Amino acid sequence: MPNYHFAPRGTFAVILPSTNVAVEAEYQQMLVPGISWHSGRILIRDPVLDSDEKFDQFMIDLRKEIGNAVENVMTAHPDFMVMGMSSETFWGGKAGAAKFEALMKELSGGLDITTGAQAVNAALGKLGAKRIGIITPYQTVGDEQVEAYMTECGYDVAAIHGLKCPTAKSIADVEPEVLRGAFRKVDGPDVDALVQVGTNLVAAKLAAQLEEELGKPVIAINSATVWHAYRMHGIADQIKGFGCLLEKH
Repeated sequence: MPNYHFAPRGTFAVILPSTNVAVEAEYQQMLVPGISWHSGRILIRDPVLDSDEKFDQFMIDLRKEIGNAVENVMTAHPDFMVMGMSSETFWGGKAGAAKFEALMKELSGGLDITTGAQAVNAALGKLGAKRIGIITPYQTVGDEQVEAYMTECGYDVAAIHGLKCPTAKSIADVEPEVLRGAFRKVDGPDVDALVQVGTNLVAAKLAAQLEEELGKPVIAINSATVWHAYRMHGIADQIKGFGCLLEKH
């Protein structure tokens, strides 16, 4: 429920892995007056992601812990839930994404929810993009899940490039020039928009810069998720510095 001292417009629960250091920092940069973010952290005991097998195990372990993170943050009585992680929200295509959203709604006692997959799909629809390039921090198994979801949503994936980060924590250490190079690998004259997933990649401001350089939408998942959560919750504030979604839509 809203806190009338400092968040009369809404209190947002944010569920994220314990290894994530980017979400809270980037969300805070996109903070608007009258709202607050409250984190529920999913305990990650083994952050190693250096193979498809390790990535699969990471997802299994995460699913075991996610209920505890939701139970923890719900004691703050938020009125909206945001998924500050992306891999699970794409897993299993559209059917898997819908199942996950239903699970989170059940765990939270019925709160409305924004997920990374939802947000990216809504953003691309708003911007009218059809052919896209995608970058991720994932191994091949994660890339395949993202590509399958986006294809089922009706988008033509021109290219996808996974950075294959060795641990969940190391995702946040990827340097801007590496991200810039990854975006350029999946771009082309026939690509309508570029998309970055993986919420621990620090990409929100870089994506906005690349939009200006490339003359096309570049969607960072943290920016898209904040945009979607705000608009779903009736908050229409426009924010500069994080791309066309938050500035113009």
